[in-house]
Amino acid sequence: MHNEFKKTYWKKILFLDFFLLYILKYNRLKIQQLFDKNIKFKNLLDVGTTPVFDEYNNILLHSFKNRKNITSISNLDCSSLKKKFTKVKFIKGDARKMKFRNNSFDTVYSSATIEHVGSRSNQKKFVKECYRVSRKDIFITTPNKFYPIEFHTKLPLLHFLPSKIYRKILLHLGHSFFSKEKNLNLLSAQDLKNICFFLKIKNYNIIKHKFLFITSNLILHIKK
Repeated sequence: MHNEFKKTYWKKILFLDFFLLYILKYNRLKIQQLFDKNIKFKNLLDVGTTPVFDEYNNILLHSFKNRKNITSISNLDCSSLKKKFTKVKFIKGDARKMKFRNNSFDTVYSSATIEHVGSRSNQKKFVKECYRVSRKDIFITTPNKFYPIEFHTKLPLLHFLPSKIYRKILLHLGHSFFSKEKNLNLLSAQDLKNICFFLKIKNYNIIKHKFLFITSNLILHIKK
């Protein structure tokens, strides 16, 4: 079965496209509202900006469209966003090794990026760098590994399997990109706790955002 046909076939059978897009938009809006309510900043670093204009992908930029002192860093070329977000400073770089001085920003914000930086070791580097360049708050969101449906592949339950088996199944179903750890490495609340323990970060809170009574997203909020 051709890879693209496989992906389309499964999506149609499971009727997940529309439903998951709704969940994605709803969750990111609610998380952004939580951020707006609880985090105050003079300057902010947005880590993991994507060069797309959909509001649910760069929801922070849309929320603070006319706000000065926002810097965005991404390993992708985000120059296409400059015309829409004229006051934002866009930088291309690696979030695991950022070229900013310690305590450069009041707040470091990252939405659905940590699961895309690779191994647990790379995820630790990611959090360590976010912590290093922040003065006050670090706000990192990620999908919950144990939500029944995996948001990227739109497949249910398979991600509960052991990693090697899960990745082989993804490859067979035509999801070669997400079958690689360097492109998708999901995290649980315990994984986030382990990262903070490894980095000796003690002043943190893991907020469990729920959709229909099940934790769909995790928010790691660290205070310095």
